[in-house]
Amino acid sequence: MNYAVTMLIALIAAFIATPIVKKIAFTIGAVDIPKDSRRMHNDPIALLGGMAIIAGFLVALFYNILAGAIPPDRTVAGILTGILILLVCGFLDDRFTLSWKKKAAFQFAAAISYIIISDQQIDFFTNPFVFDDVIELAPWIAWPLTILWIVGITNAINFIDGLDGLAAGVSCISALSLFFVSLLSQNAMEGPAAPLMMAALAGAAMGFLPFNFNPAKIFMGETGAAFLGFTLAVVSVQGMLKSYAMISLAIPVMIIGLPIFDVAFAIIRRVLKHSSPASSDSSHLHHKLISMGLSQRQSVVLLYITSGVLGLCGFIFANKNYISAVILLVLLPVFVFAYAKYLVGDKPAPKDGGADPGDTGGIRTADPEHTEESPADDNIHDIRSAMPIAASADALADGRLKEEA
Repeated sequence: MNYAVTMLIALIAAFIATPIVKKIAFTIGAVDIPKDSRRMHNDPIALLGGMAIIAGFLVALFYNILAGAIPPDRTVAGILTGILILLVCGFLDDRFTLSWKKKAAFQFAAAISYIIISDQQIDFFTNPFVFDDVIELAPWIAWPLTILWIVGITNAINFIDGLDGLAAGVSCISALSLFFVSLLSQNAMEGPAAPLMMAALAGAAMGFLPFNFNPAKIFMGETGAAFLGFTLAVVSVQGMLKSYAMISLAIPVMIIGLPIFDVAFAIIRRVLKHSSPASSDSSHLHHKLISMGLSQRQSVVLLYITSGVLGLCGFIFANKNYISAVILLVLLPVFVFAYAKYLVGDKPAPKDGGADPGDTGGIRTADPEHTEESPADDNIHDIRSAMPIAASADALADGRLKEEA
């Protein structure tokens, strides 16, 4: 019952906070201006939506701490420290635009702070070829592996933040999947902290989604994408999620599989093209679906289904039904392609390969057009500085994305 209450508290808090954050974003000029062909919106859209998601999560978290359901221990302190670091980073990026190197520094700082304060890291994983054989990792392996996992998932959510509601919805589905798996794996010694945190995260994402689904009224920005990725990453390495066979490796990878695979293929694709892994392109999975002729909503819903099936695979794997999970994984890409073709029907694919409202390659300001001398940036600052505070909050707050034909 407490799980449902936690989720509801986070949902309501995020839902209430989002319009407030939207007005603040317009007031301070934290706005996404459509400045290139990759954007799919024509009007300025408020950023900083992630602050509303964080608010919903924190309200639910502190409710459980005060109720005694979650102990205020080192793990919670580590998570809160990491969230604070990424909140500062996200706010600065959404308002002023940071370089990818500066954002990477914040992300590494958040990951290292979490490990030091919480004393949590990926220190073992189960040998998939030998039943109940646990492989322990030396600290010099465990630390870099955990940092890589946290920073990688933080950016993976950012990479898929390219269509209205995609990152928030996929994160919500992943959080729910981790919630159910953590319920299975917890025991009396470990307590309910992980499932409660995942319930809070899912509720906060759901409370934000009505404002972010197509046509979006607000974007989560770097603030939201970094927070969602970081929280999913750190909870999945907690001890209570490592008691199941393979839980420390295969199951989180399956559950958060959609952003993981997208970021992995994006990095490989860019390296093969001799481009920076942090550069932007229009070849993400959601771009491919748009280029096939799907609308934004169709693409997002299809990717929701994909994420849900991956979560189901993780849940089945946690129950040690490995063959069923593998069969689902094999059939999943076939389903995605076939269902996409069914949705398109005889409709011709758009000549434009699909623009992108929010994604600019994971660490998003690595966009080659984001330079100090860029006319686009000059226009953004001109618009922000000329924007009357009270009038813009009302006049621009009603901006809507135009749906794909």
